[in-house]
Amino acid sequence: MVLAVRPTRARYPWRLVLGAIALASLPVSSVYAQNPAIDDLKGKIFDARMAKEMLGTGSKYCSDLDGKSFYYRVRDRILNLEDFAHSLENLVKAEVFNPAKKRPWTMADAKERWEEVKKQAADDKQRCDLARSLPELEQRLQELQQSAAVTGAPSTKE
Repeated sequence: MVLAVRPTRARYPWRLVLGAIALASLPVSSVYAQNPAIDDLKGKIFDARMAKEMLGTGSKYCSDLDGKSFYYRVRDRILNLEDFAHSLENLVKAEVFNPAKKRPWTMADAKERWEEVKKQAADDKQRCDLARSLPELEQRLQELQQSAAVTGAPSTKE
C-alpha cells in the first residue's frame, strides 16, 4: 500500500489571504469598545433571571412576599413570620422533638430557626423585586442597544 504525499510547499495560500480579509472586515468598535451602561444592564438582567430561577415555583407568590412572610418550599406555600414565631414558641413549650438537633426544641433552637426564616423572608422579597424588574430591564437594554447602534458610539444614558 503506497500513500501519495504532496510536496510541503504552501498548499492553500488563498485561505490565508481570505482569513486576513475576513479579520480586517470585522467592525473594530464592537470588538474593542463596549458601552459600560449596556454591560451594567446586562449584569442586572442576569441577576434578575437568576433570582427568578431561584424562586422557582415560589415566583407565583411574589405579591405576598413582602418581607413579612416567606416561601416554604417543602409545602409550596407562604408562611407569615408572626405566625411562625408563635409556632416556634409552642414547639418549645410542648417540648416537641426537633429532628434537626435530635432532641426536643429549646429556646436557642427556636431563636436560631427564627433568624433563618427572617433572613429567608428578606431574601425572598429581594428576589421577587428583582424578578419583577426583569421586563423593564430588558426593555431598557433594548433601547440602549438601539441608541448605541444608531449613534455608532457608546451611550452615556443609564
